[in-house]
Amino acid sequence: MATKKKAAPKGAKRKKAPAGKTSIGADLKKALLGVVILAAIVAVAGVVAHYTIGPEGRPPAARPEATPPHKSVPLDKPHPSAAAYKVPEFEIFPAQEPPPKPAVRAVDPGQGRPRVAIIIDDMGYDRKVADRFCTLDAPLTFSVLPSSPFRDAVVQKARSKGFSLMLHLPMEPNEYPDVDPGPGALLADMDPDRLLAVLEKNLDAVPYAIGVNNHMGSRLSAQADRMNQIFTVLKRRRLFYVDSRTTYHTKAHQAARLLQVPFAQRDVFLDNDQTPEAIRAQIRQLSTLAVRHGEAVGIGHPHPVTFEVLREMLPELKSKVLLVPIAELVHPIS
Repeated sequence: MATKKKAAPKGAKRKKAPAGKTSIGADLKKALLGVVILAAIVAVAGVVAHYTIGPEGRPPAARPEATPPHKSVPLDKPHPSAAAYKVPEFEIFPAQEPPPKPAVRAVDPGQGRPRVAIIIDDMGYDRKVADRFCTLDAPLTFSVLPSSPFRDAVVQKARSKGFSLMLHLPMEPNEYPDVDPGPGALLADMDPDRLLAVLEKNLDAVPYAIGVNNHMGSRLSAQADRMNQIFTVLKRRRLFYVDSRTTYHTKAHQAARLLQVPFAQRDVFLDNDQTPEAIRAQIRQLSTLAVRHGEAVGIGHPHPVTFEVLREMLPELKSKVLLVPIAELVHPIS
């Protein structure tokens, strides 16, 4: 018959285990703790590797900062990506000029001098040239492309000089798509909603613009329905329109009459031939037309040679005509 072990007397101390020996429970706890620590180290290492090395052992690609084409920068800072912008082509000049417009008023030397307005188109892609034109002692008008990288800087500079501002509205030419009028162009295949949305965006892009003239546009400006749509917005915004006349078939004049939008049209391109001799001849032709008709509108472009010849010929031009802002030469059409 088995005998029961006697219970240890109450308060008696337990004997210590011999040195070098531990209980099984303590060993198991230490082992589990080690496993937990190792798993944590592996997890942290995986997270670090994901964000530093990236999947498949490659560093993660940097996310590029988008710069919208219409984004401009302050006057005293170069555009961070100006080199990436393609400067759009300037006007495609008509191969043959339409007949001169009818006289606006008879010129009586005793009643005042004929008036001339000069518009410089395609502004916004070259700040240095814009700054040079701003040194001229003449009430020029800058027509600014809506998505040009230095648009805001040019607008600021022109306003500080007291120059008038216009939107240079890109429109589809007959040569499209071989010739691209640039960002923000109104295209012939746009539905009316899309065309008007692009127009509104372009108008918003050039603050302080008091009028509009077309950049290219030989195809679109020959479409009466498109021009009527455009002039509806101009009338609502109380803006005038200057027809660059890049086609004989332009319907801008009719749209201006229909919607009673103040209107003028280009008489002379100053620099379709970019030689000093040719530009001098065009400036003299502008003066001659102003004397004949009472007023005339000239359009030039931001070429260094245009600036140099204008600076040279301003005294001669001022001796024959009165230079005025373009707003003085736009008229309602009855």
